[in-house]
Amino acid sequence: MTLLKGTVGNTYTVKEIDLEQITKRRLEALGLTDGTKVTILNKKENGSIIFKVRGTRLAIGRQIADSIALKEEL
Repeated sequence: MTLLKGTVGNTYTVKEIDLEQITKRRLEALGLTDGTKVTILNKKENGSIIFKVRGTRLAIGRQIADSIALKEEL
């Protein structure tokens, strides 16, 4: 499952980030790395995804969100 397909309110673990290196490094600098827990807070009509990672709220676009693989928390 990807971040784009996740459900609002659920918590997931980042499994893999499949993006070009510069974008991946930027997300890592913001705290989004493999194994990090994320909680989806909102999905906007324009495709933006708002989520919480390490206590910080981040918003990313649909294309980037679809490149972040998640594992559902049990």
